[in-house]
Amino acid sequence: MGKMKKIVLGILILTVVVLLLQACTSRVKQVRPGTRLPKRQLAVMGYTIQVGAFANVDNAVRLTEKLKNQNLDATYFKAGDGLFKVRFGNFSSKEQARRRALNLRQSGVIEDFYIVRPEEYAVSKRRQYGDEYLRKSLVNSARDFIGVPYLWGGISAETGFDCSGLTMTVYQLNGLDLPRHSATQYDAGEPIDKNDLQKGDLVFFKTRGRGIVSHVGIYIGDGRFIHAPSRGKNIRIDSLSDEYYAARYVGSRNYL
Repeated sequence: MGKMKKIVLGILILTVVVLLLQACTSRVKQVRPGTRLPKRQLAVMGYTIQVGAFANVDNAVRLTEKLKNQNLDATYFKAGDGLFKVRFGNFSSKEQARRRALNLRQSGVIEDFYIVRPEEYAVSKRRQYGDEYLRKSLVNSARDFIGVPYLWGGISAETGFDCSGLTMTVYQLNGLDLPRHSATQYDAGEPIDKNDLQKGDLVFFKTRGRGIVSHVGIYIGDGRFIHAPSRGKNIRIDSLSDEYYAARYVGSRNYL
């Protein structure tokens, strides 16, 4: 009788184990080889503080430098109305941005300010106007920085940009929080073939003879891209077919 109980108990335990395994297996989503997984998407910018609206770019330059002296990563840009404006910060709530702006105004760093809401960025209007609207906005933002000098480690339009500082700023101005460095920008995007490049995509190069990615630019169509080339040179347009860049091209990434 004792032997029979052990057999029955063993069968019950085995049955429970099988049922548990089946239950767990049913919850696991099987992915077939070659299945295309959902692409990673960049985080959308939160609330940003905007100050100034200048017809003279020199005024925007001076305000940018003043904010930089407060350890604020500020940059100016040319808005659609032709005026130069300055933005800084990435806050999770409007109230948080407002408190920061009020403190800066009280200390005399800024005067009037405006809180840019997430829905005001070009990326938030993509559903209404389509991807082409956002891509065009990215290119236009990049064009506004042509002529600004290169500065390694720079993200200020007043003192200059390095290559990834330029791409990060252009994307942030359009509402997409692109990572800071070229290598992390490369990892954050969806790989695309060179023949499938669209405006606003990023193109990457190996220019230092080591590692994989050391340079990045913004594709603007017709085989051309905008980038901050190197020390002593201004932001400019170059061609992917140029012998130097063609030999060092690593790949392209899409973020939309």
